[in-house]
Amino acid sequence: MERAEPGGGRRPQGAKRAGEESEEDAAADGKQEPAKRRFRPGLGLQLEMESERTSVLHRVVNFAPDPLPARQYDRQTTEPISFYLSNLEELLSWKPTSDDAFNVSTERLAERQPPLDSPRPRTLVCHDMKGGYIEDRFIQGTEVRDPYVFYHWRYIDIFIYFSHHTVTIPPVVWTNAAHRNGVLMLGTFITEWTEGGKMCESFLAGEAEAYHAVAEQLAAVAQFYRFDGWLVNIENSLSVTAARNLPHFLRYLTTQVHKAVPGGQVLWYDSVLPSGELRWQNELNEMNKVYLDACDGFFTNYNWNEGHLLRTRELADDRRTDVYIGVDVFARGIVVGGGFETNKSLRMIREHGLSVAIFAPGWVYEHLGPDDFLKNEDKFWGLLSEMLPIHSVGSLPFCTSFSLGMGQGLFDNGQESRRKPWYNLSSQEIQPIYTHHRGPTGGWLRTRCCLQEAWCGGSSLLLEGAIPPKTHHVTARLFSFQMPAPPRVYLALIYKQASQAVIFAPEFTTHQLLSRPAATDSPLPAAFLSSGMTRQKPHLLHRPPPQIAQLLRVCGQQGERGWQSRCYVMELQRSFLDELSITVTRRHAGGEEEEVSFACRLGKIWVLDAAALHSPSNTASPMSPMDVFHVHWQRAAAGQLSLSLTLRWTYPAHEATCFRVHYRSGLCVGGPEPPLLLIGEAHAPVYRVTEITVPATKASSSCRLEFLVEPMPDEGVQVDPAMWGKVVFIYSDPKLPSNTGSGSVN
Repeated sequence: MERAEPGGGRRPQGAKRAGEESEEDAAADGKQEPAKRRFRPGLGLQLEMESERTSVLHRVVNFAPDPLPARQYDRQTTEPISFYLSNLEELLSWKPTSDDAFNVSTERLAERQPPLDSPRPRTLVCHDMKGGYIEDRFIQGTEVRDPYVFYHWRYIDIFIYFSHHTVTIPPVVWTNAAHRNGVLMLGTFITEWTEGGKMCESFLAGEAEAYHAVAEQLAAVAQFYRFDGWLVNIENSLSVTAARNLPHFLRYLTTQVHKAVPGGQVLWYDSVLPSGELRWQNELNEMNKVYLDACDGFFTNYNWNEGHLLRTRELADDRRTDVYIGVDVFARGIVVGGGFETNKSLRMIREHGLSVAIFAPGWVYEHLGPDDFLKNEDKFWGLLSEMLPIHSVGSLPFCTSFSLGMGQGLFDNGQESRRKPWYNLSSQEIQPIYTHHRGPTGGWLRTRCCLQEAWCGGSSLLLEGAIPPKTHHVTARLFSFQMPAPPRVYLALIYKQASQAVIFAPEFTTHQLLSRPAATDSPLPAAFLSSGMTRQKPHLLHRPPPQIAQLLRVCGQQGERGWQSRCYVMELQRSFLDELSITVTRRHAGGEEEEVSFACRLGKIWVLDAAALHSPSNTASPMSPMDVFHVHWQRAAAGQLSLSLTLRWTYPAHEATCFRVHYRSGLCVGGPEPPLLLIGEAHAPVYRVTEITVPATKASSSCRLEFLVEPMPDEGVQVDPAMWGKVVFIYSDPKLPSNTGSGSVN
């Protein structure tokens, strides 16, 4: 598949036409309205049906400027962007419009075990980098070399996107990545300095209706954009009246978030006291416990010592895991640890059974630089890993290509389709456990990201190491599971092996179920499991079932590039899945006196319930007809135009993890059909096409473009092109006679 390159120059304004609808048609209750509306007559747009899934649209070229809403779109390119709210007025006047559809997370929070409310210390990451909203603000991705990414999701429970804007709405790319990996995403509500004090007085010093309105809007924002709650940070002094109302505001906000967002959380940052004085306590104590009592959790300041931890543990009592002890990785002030010694502070916190809030782990990127970032990032989290419980996958089907959501190039079925750096965290897939071990008698084992080759996306998982002398095999743990196993499990794997001296094979660890609780979809207590683990080696299938053969068929066609596929089956009875590993075994029994090096790239892996494969509902739905709006024209080079427009469609949310957007370039006269070009990937049922170069029309003539949208099911099955959505876009010179079917935009 060829990839289109953007053409034409940049322009300072957006693309909405004078006379078009305002598009403020989305419901304010947090649910995205299905895109069924068509253009009204008299706007120079006519809709015909070429087929059930094809829209035919006619448009007259018009260069009249009319900007898009500046909040939701980049001023230069009209690309959709994530945004924040700068003050209380913007928050209180906020209401969703259809231009906000790009910013709504489409990724449901994946099931993980143990759940957030389990009685164990938790791990929170608070991301604070360069003021926020940098490359990550571009919803459809951007071209940037060596960006910052976070991918050690297995270790954490909550991710906070922090900035110093009053209302920090997490960029949707972060919410999608976090939810795909089962991690809650919180935004930030912050007031600080003199202006923050004035803002607080305006809604806290009066009647309850004022702070109720602020709380209700914050809950509505989280519900609409589909993230999971708020960190509240009041870092300014308050009047006595405002300070007295603050706990009531916090409690009301928590109630509203719980109503609006299933599993939502509101956390308080250790700052102002009930007296109104701004004085950080670095602990939970009698002066600030009122805030913990009003919400879901308490995030302490960073300048604590052993005494602070002791007093916090005693006062928190049975809510000690709701207290997140702040650790500043930049080690500002009088702190324990920081940098690569953050493990020192984490060890102290865990000894007291408290949760941790790791602030600004982007230190690895900001302080050490982008060179060797992935290596340094793995080192940082590797030093913490023994004190960070690993979270488990809680349901099937399970599928990942290991992509980080960035790359030096873009790969599709093992082929590099684009040789340019790219970055889009919405494209990040479920991440494994990254490990690096050295054996006591020699040998080593490491799993790490590989940007040089991938099956799809921007990266693969590189499994490398050496089997030490007198050792038959080594095992690398990839994923932790925690779920009752179905009677038959299929595992499919696409990989690329560099060494023929070893054999790579999957291995499951299971427990036997002694009895099954009534609610089989709930986590199982240890009493229901046998005491010992069993290692299960799935059986290799030389003839996979048809549904899996379809998944692997493309791999067989790319054999010359070294990618291989395997399918395995495992029969289980009354079992519980624990872990998925890859075992690396010497191919030859002799020669065990020597060390054997190995390397293998894992491109994609599936773990599937056999019963679900045969479900009647396991078929793709056809696309509905699509809308086109916000069309903008710009003059480009001689004989060419630059076109930007927005496509919108509807599709069942559970049937596609994303959509590929293709187009066929302008055909103005007879001749061979132009090739179909891939122009981007959408993670919501809306996509902004920006600045594609198309042929200019001549007087009394028209040209034709085609836009096609391909649903991408989570398991990777290719959808029949006959089921794709399609728009035929016909554009003409303003002088074209009216009887051609083109209308006027005036």
